[in-house]
Amino acid sequence: MNLLRNCRHAAIALGCLILLAGCASKAPRPDALVISASAAIEQAEAAGARQYEPVLLNQATNKAADARELIDREQYQQATRLLEQATVDAQLAAASSETQKSRQAAEEISRNIEALRMELNENAQ
Repeated sequence: MNLLRNCRHAAIALGCLILLAGCASKAPRPDALVISASAAIEQAEAAGARQYEPVLLNQATNKAADARELIDREQYQQATRLLEQATVDAQLAAASSETQKSRQAAEEISRNIEALRMELNENAQ
């Protein structure tokens, strides 16, 4: 009788552990990360990443698309990782694009300053 009761308790405990392990291992749907990645990609496009950093922008876009497929298959943990990578890629593309635009603007200003100097020198003579 005691042995039967102990086996029953062990089976119940084992069942509970299996249930808890199943719940604990399933990551939540990364819906908020989908929104964040999409926003980061849009910001990168607005910053000119299509022109200045097309490779990084395409990587971000592809990772976000792959993540959506993983979400459809309920592989949330892998989708989360890809969405985080997509967000970082898009942010890097945006920052790099802004840097390149600033560099071009600085070069244009330098050329204008040099042209003004030459004009002043000509007028001074």
